[in-house]
Amino acid sequence: MTTKRYVVISDLQMPLHDRRAWKAVLRFLADYKPDEVVNIGDLNDYTSPGRWTKDTRAEYQESVFEEAAFARKHYCVELRKVFDGPSVLLGSNHGERPMKYAEKYAPAIADEEVFSEKALLRLDDFGIEFIPDFYHFAPRWTMTHGHLGKIGLSQIAGNTALNAAKKLGRNIVMGHTHRLGVGSHTTGVDGMSLTLTGMEVGNLMDRRKAKYLAGYSGNWQQGFGLVDVNHEHVQVTPIRIGRGQFIVDGSVYRL
Repeated sequence: MTTKRYVVISDLQMPLHDRRAWKAVLRFLADYKPDEVVNIGDLNDYTSPGRWTKDTRAEYQESVFEEAAFARKHYCVELRKVFDGPSVLLGSNHGERPMKYAEKYAPAIADEEVFSEKALLRLDDFGIEFIPDFYHFAPRWTMTHGHLGKIGLSQIAGNTALNAAKKLGRNIVMGHTHRLGVGSHTTGVDGMSLTLTGMEVGNLMDRRKAKYLAGYSGNWQQGFGLVDVNHEHVQVTPIRIGRGQFIVDGSVYRL
């Protein structure tokens, strides 16, 4: 059976994304030619309808329609210039912001055909599938953004995904934490064992644009994930972006 290759990216939070990192990932996608690209969520920041901006000036400074148009231009269009294969966007806490804001503060006009992430980004126009919660992509393996299921957060990269794997009883690939790492846990008796694995795929944000960090770096790691599937065998590989570059299979991609 031929191995299926996924590239998994997360947390660009446009327009707060690292533009140089995203351009380097696009160059990589053109070379690597994966079988599928999965954006595991938080493609947009959607700053104004967020709970952190409620009752502040920032609540009225941005338009979700303008942010969505920005992401269509700089994510959807740019992705399709280099990759014409299957692509998925998963639902996420930032992606839900416009619809939840409308439902809470303007229920008379709350309409999924207007304020849902799928509608705002016009994903059908780009042939990008939207999955709102869990993407079961291989036997006992699931991709999800990470905001669902009341998962226990850890400051150790990879451990939040491992917590999710233990809770859900499935191997998990996730974003949400902005951390990059892999964790595994094995149990068993009488020679029989079960290993659960979780991978967090980092982020592609420009932390300098995240003003809420107040100049601190935050416990974040920039990067993305590779997932190789051969029937029931799945291999996950975190790709770290650091010092202006990342390396895959010996090839260096500079930001």
